[in-house]
Amino acid sequence: MNVAGIDIGSITAKAAFLTDGKILGTRVTFTGYNPEQAGKKVFEDLLAELSMDAASIDRVVSTGYGRNSVKFADKAITEIICHGVGAHYLSPHVRSIIDVGGQDSKVIVVGTDGKVKDFVMNDKCAAGTGRFLEVMARALKVDLDNFGAISLKADKSLKISSICTVFAESEVISLISKGESREDIIAGIHESVASRVSTLANRVGVSDPIMMTGGVAKNIGVVKALEKKLGMSIEVSEFAQVNGAIGAAVMAMRL
Repeated sequence: MNVAGIDIGSITAKAAFLTDGKILGTRVTFTGYNPEQAGKKVFEDLLAELSMDAASIDRVVSTGYGRNSVKFADKAITEIICHGVGAHYLSPHVRSIIDVGGQDSKVIVVGTDGKVKDFVMNDKCAAGTGRFLEVMARALKVDLDNFGAISLKADKSLKISSICTVFAESEVISLISKGESREDIIAGIHESVASRVSTLANRVGVSDPIMMTGGVAKNIGVVKALEKKLGMSIEVSEFAQVNGAIGAAVMAMRL
C-alpha cells in the first residue's frame, strides 16, 4: 500500500510517502501565499522525484494549518495528532514532543501507543518560533542555516529580555551597535527561544525521552539551549522537519 501525508505549515509545505509502512521519500517546499497550490506542488514534486504517478497513491491525509486546502486529500487531521503519531513511528520510546514551527510552538505528551495525552501550544506570538529566528538572522545579516553553528562558538550568552519580536529585534540592533559579537548575540537569541519553549514544556509536564521536531530542530544552538533549560537530552531525527507529514501518512495507512 502506498500512502501520502501532506503537512501545510505557515512557512513550508511537506510531503511524505510510505510504502507498506516504510518511508519511501519526503520533500519540503515553501508554502508562499497559496497553501492549496503549495500542497499540490510538494505532492507532485515528490511523485516526480520517485517516478510515480498520483494513481499509485492509495490514500492521502493532510495536516497543518493549511490542511483543509488540500482538496485531493481523503481526510484532514489536526497537526497535534499527526506530530504525536509521526514521532511514535520514528521512535516508539518517545514520550514528549517539542515542535517549533514557523509561527507556533507546540509541546505534546504521548502515551506508549503514540496517542496524545496532553499538549500546549503557543500560536499567539512569533516569539520562540522559526519566524522569530528569521527576523533576528536578517537583523544580524547572517544565513539562518548557520545560526546554530555560530552560536556554539560564543563566549557568553547575551540576554534578550523583550518578549515581543519587534522589540527583541531592536535589542539585537542595539547590541550590534555596542560592538557585541554575533556569536554571543546569537547564543542569547537561542536562549530566549529556549526560555519561551521550556515554559510551555514545564506547563504540560514533559518527561524523557523527548524528541524535537519542526524546522527549528535543525538548529543545534536551539536544541542545546533547550537541553540546558530542561535538564534533559533531546532526540532529533533526520526527519524532524517532515515529522507531521510522516504522521499524516501513517494515519492514511490506518484509514
